[in-house]
Amino acid sequence: MEFSDKVVLVTGASSGIGYETAKIFLEKGAVVYLNGRNKLKLEDALNSLSAYKGKAHALPGDVSEVKQCEEMLKQFEIRGSGLDILVNSAGIWIEGKTDSMTEEDWDTTMNINAKGTFFMCRYAIPLLEISKGVIINVSSDSGLVGNNEAAVYCASKGAVTLMTRAMAVELAPRGIRVNAVCPGDVETPMLEKAFLDYGGSDREAYYRSLLSHYPQGDESRFTRPREVAEAIVFLSSASVQAITGACLSIDFGLTAGY
Repeated sequence: MEFSDKVVLVTGASSGIGYETAKIFLEKGAVVYLNGRNKLKLEDALNSLSAYKGKAHALPGDVSEVKQCEEMLKQFEIRGSGLDILVNSAGIWIEGKTDSMTEEDWDTTMNINAKGTFFMCRYAIPLLEISKGVIINVSSDSGLVGNNEAAVYCASKGAVTLMTRAMAVELAPRGIRVNAVCPGDVETPMLEKAFLDYGGSDREAYYRSLLSHYPQGDESRFTRPREVAEAIVFLSSASVQAITGACLSIDFGLTAGY
């Protein structure tokens, strides 16, 4: 199989898109390192994935801390395993009126979503140059268009989108492909947390307000984590060598027009 024994690092792998991505790579026989900040959640994820064909390992660390990014990538050199694929899935959501945002809101969001993605890439590059590897960044529909009352989040994901394109051009001569996926709303713990933090008391009303923008009308639904993960694995495939610098929308056409 194509991914048999390939070494993959997935950040934010304790749940959601990162977890599903790790699962698919394990199903295909890869060696997958799961990263997350919460060691207990990471261990739970690792235990639930232990039955799959590939080999799963925990790699705890906080991507918002540059030194920890460096230390995590050093582990691959120390172990002599190399690295074939980096998936930057760690991220947080924040919303609110611009004039209500604080410096802490800005720093926390940018540190995880943008700085964490950048420095994981930065320290992975020497390893990926050896393997002629792949970087997949998880951006967002909010990294392509403005999202009402989400300026800070849009800033962080807009950074991810454009750094993906810039890195793709820069790293192409070194044999590294860099792409991004840009999902809309996804059925993950982050969506649940968004409701708890911002949705008031009516869950259905909050979700309906999100789905009201989708072109499918009454048939609208949220994207499933597996659907995004399948796209990540596709972009990681050697069969799509011509795809680099792409930012793939996975949003039911939400950002296609109006």
